[in-house]
Amino acid sequence: MHILLTGGTGLIGRALCRHWLSQGHRLSVWSRTPERVSELCGAQVRGIGRLEDYGDEPLDAVINLAGAPIADRPWTHKRKLELWNSRIGLTEQLLSWLEQRQQRPRVLLSGSAVGWYGDAGEHELRETDPPVCEDFAAQLCGAWEETALRAEGLGIAVVLLRTGLVLAPDGGFLKRLLLPFRLGLGGPVGSGRQWMPWIHLEDEIGLIDFLLRQEGARGPYNACAPQPVRNKAFAKALGRALRRPALFPVPGFLLKAGLGELSELLLGGQKALPQRALDDGYHFRFTDIDSALADLLKDPA
Repeated sequence: MHILLTGGTGLIGRALCRHWLSQGHRLSVWSRTPERVSELCGAQVRGIGRLEDYGDEPLDAVINLAGAPIADRPWTHKRKLELWNSRIGLTEQLLSWLEQRQQRPRVLLSGSAVGWYGDAGEHELRETDPPVCEDFAAQLCGAWEETALRAEGLGIAVVLLRTGLVLAPDGGFLKRLLLPFRLGLGGPVGSGRQWMPWIHLEDEIGLIDFLLRQEGARGPYNACAPQPVRNKAFAKALGRALRRPALFPVPGFLLKAGLGELSELLLGGQKALPQRALDDGYHFRFTDIDSALADLLKDPA
């Protein structure tokens, strides 16, 4: 297959490129820094700075994961606009280009997040459930999904990947926590009762690959492990894996004072379950947080 990726130089995109190169697929990455694509994603991966540079080559699938990091700085008006444009604006550009092509891909797999449901408290969330509240993260994910779904009008199957917290050994959410936890300064956030839907990077890649090969895959899939944990349980599990205490909570009022509206993302949560992935036959390799952390934090051979 020839696969086009947006967000290909990010944590998930780089891992996808490694996985699909090993399977012999042809890969192109649409990037603001196309000259760095080969370095970051693999020597055989082609970087393009404009979609028009793709040319007339056949295209089998598009993986749309691009988006500015949602939790790395407070949500000022300017930052919200950046988050919006990097997801909805970019997806609109992608759709305009696909509409102009004579040959179109069979499938568009487009990113989203469990934040689509909003802060859901104790509700169990499957793909058939509606949003619980309309905070900014939910509005952002909702607009992103609605934009991607317009590709159905072009005869393209659309899969929406509502991803939880991706745990990886060399980046993302987990990497940010390692230093304070290794210093014995880690602990839960706020009350610690909020649910954390998580997924091991290996299962994120495995599920995307699985859905790409499923001819009948359509619509939303929760990309998270079958056993979500509360924030306090996650902190304890990470402390156990590092053989460190996890006794220093981060008070909610400090987060609200320092991060403003962004604090809602950290103090809220979703008890999301991957019902459709399980029903379709995907087998998660890492189903509980202890085995996932043990794998991610093991010493390299």
